[in-house]
Amino acid sequence: MFSRDRGVGVRERSRPEYEALGIPTGGFVVFPKIQVDAEYNDNVFAVETNKQDDVIFRIRPEVLAESDWSRHYVQAYGRTTFNQNVDFDSENVTEWTVGTSGRLDVVRGSNITGGAEFVHTFEPRTSTNTAQTAASPIEFDMASAYVGAVRAVGRIRLSGRADVRSFDYDNGRTAAGAAIDQSDRNRTVYNVAGRVDYAVSPATAVFGQITGNDRAYDSSATSIVPPRDSSGYEALVGVNFELGAVSRGEVAAGYISQSYDDAAYTDIDGFGGRAQIEWFPTELTTVTASVSRTIQDAGIIGAAGYLSSEVGGKVDHELLRNLILTAQLTYNEDEYNGIDRNDQRLNASLSGTYLINRNYGVTTSLAYIDQASDGAFSGPSYDVTRLYVSLVAQF
Repeated sequence: MFSRDRGVGVRERSRPEYEALGIPTGGFVVFPKIQVDAEYNDNVFAVETNKQDDVIFRIRPEVLAESDWSRHYVQAYGRTTFNQNVDFDSENVTEWTVGTSGRLDVVRGSNITGGAEFVHTFEPRTSTNTAQTAASPIEFDMASAYVGAVRAVGRIRLSGRADVRSFDYDNGRTAAGAAIDQSDRNRTVYNVAGRVDYAVSPATAVFGQITGNDRAYDSSATSIVPPRDSSGYEALVGVNFELGAVSRGEVAAGYISQSYDDAAYTDIDGFGGRAQIEWFPTELTTVTASVSRTIQDAGIIGAAGYLSSEVGGKVDHELLRNLILTAQLTYNEDEYNGIDRNDQRLNASLSGTYLINRNYGVTTSLAYIDQASDGAFSGPSYDVTRLYVSLVAQF
C-alpha cells in the first residue's frame, strides 16, 4: 500500500555491469573507492570585486562495508577529502567522516533503524553564515545520531524518528591575526518527529506529520552575541502518490514556528511546506521538481535564524546506457530575523557522467552560483563559476 516503485529514476536504475562487486569478507562486503577531482574556480573567495581564480585538486578515498544478510542490515563507512589549492594555501583543508547505520527487521512491515556519524569539515566561502573576514575557511565538527521506527498494518503506517546533532566550531583568524570568535555558534540540536500515513488506495496515501525541535547553544560562549537558544515545531499534512509508472511524489503544507529565548530576537512563524515530484516522460528521462519553506539557524551577529524558501528543478537523461547527463537549477531566498537582510541565490549546473566499466568512471560539471544580498545589514553579493572533472575508481 505504500510502495512507490513502478517508475524508476535514471539515477537509481540498476546497472549491474557498471556496479562495483566489492570484496566479500565473512557476512559483509567491503567497497573501496577513490575519487580525484580537478576544479577551476574563477572566484575562490566569493567576493564581488577583485576576484581571484585558482585550480583546486581533491583526493577522496573512502571505504564502505555493508552486510549481505537476508534480514537486517548494517553498514559502516569512512571517507576523507584532501583539498589542495595551487595558488592559495590558506584554502587547503582536510575533511573526514566516519559513521555507521543499520536496520532491524522486526516483522513484515516493521523495522527499527539507527545510526551515528562524526564529521570534520569546513564552511565553503559561498556559505551565507561564514565569517567573510576569515583568512582561512572556518572548520567545525558535527556529531550526530538518530533512531527511528516504522510499523505498517493494512492501510495505516506509523513512523517516528529522533535525532541529535552537535556542532563545534573552530575560531577563525583575520589576515592580521586577530581572532574571530565562533563559540556563539556551538550548539546541540534535538529533533523528534512523528507521522501517520493512511492509504486511500494502493497508489495514494494521505498523512500528517509533527516535528519538534530544541536548539541549545553553548552557555560558555565568550562572544557578546546574545544566546540563540530556541524551540520550535513544524506541523504538516500532505499526500504521497504514484500515477502509474509516469509520476510519483509527495506534497505537504502546514505551519512552522521557532521561538527564541532571548528577547533580542523576534520569533519566526508562518506557512511552511515541502514537495518533491518526479516525472518519467520516458524510461530514459527523469524530471524532478522540488520546493520547500523551512527555518534555519543563522551564524551572523544580530540574527538567530532565517526563513529559507527554495524551488528547484532537475533533469536526468540517459543518453547511453553508460552516459548520464544532468541539468539542475535552484533558487533560494533567505529572510533573516532580527536584522534587515535578505539573500537571493541562484544555482545552475550541467554535468555528464561516463561509466567506463564497473571499476572506473569520469564526471565533468559546470556550475554557476549568483548571490545578491540587500538590506541595511546586507551580506556579500557575488557570482562564482566552477568547472571540474572527477575520476573515480571503485572495486
